[in-house]
Amino acid sequence: MDRLGSIFNHPKKPVQIGFAGKAHPADDLGKHFIKKIFCVAMDPSFGGRLAFVEDYDEELAQYLVHGVDFWLNNPLPLLEASGTSGMKASINAVPSLSVLDGWWIEGHNGRNGWAFNGVQPSDLIVSDSQELYSIIEKEIVPIYYERDLAGIPCDWVTMMKESIKSIGPRFNSRRMVKEYILKFYQEIMRNSNAEALNQRAIDHVSSESCT
Repeated sequence: MDRLGSIFNHPKKPVQIGFAGKAHPADDLGKHFIKKIFCVAMDPSFGGRLAFVEDYDEELAQYLVHGVDFWLNNPLPLLEASGTSGMKASINAVPSLSVLDGWWIEGHNGRNGWAFNGVQPSDLIVSDSQELYSIIEKEIVPIYYERDLAGIPCDWVTMMKESIKSIGPRFNSRRMVKEYILKFYQEIMRNSNAEALNQRAIDHVSSESCT
């Protein structure tokens, strides 16, 4: 927490992180985790630079995916969900910082954001947090605050453009529908037709036996 506070309260290059989300009504562990974040966000030593945004829904998500500077996503390895929020953020010129799991394994190219490997839960607190903080301190913050004579963060803008260019054409609804059809629906239809044929054959044999 001390190192996190030093990142947030850097005198010249401060960082703000906003959390948003909801826990399933039956997910007591998730509720506890959100409560912990909320309580930490109330700590005045962080100077208001850790925020929890309540009432997360589609409208709020729309503001987030095009209104933040970078998208932080750190699921436990092998437990990443679809990753559509990160995709939408990337298409809106928001670079991602994420564990190499799920879609980011394919999406990350080294020029459209940052990645770290992630570890198993037993080592999570020490390893992941240190790697995460190091990336923020040594890579993200310097690029974000570096400006040319006109005050433009050129390297950051380049990364924003790369995010749109690399993610938009590869992660979209057209691909989603195509892969659902080719990888799932066609196979289901083939299996369904095969079962129907088998059932008709069984019914035919049964009817002949009865006659």
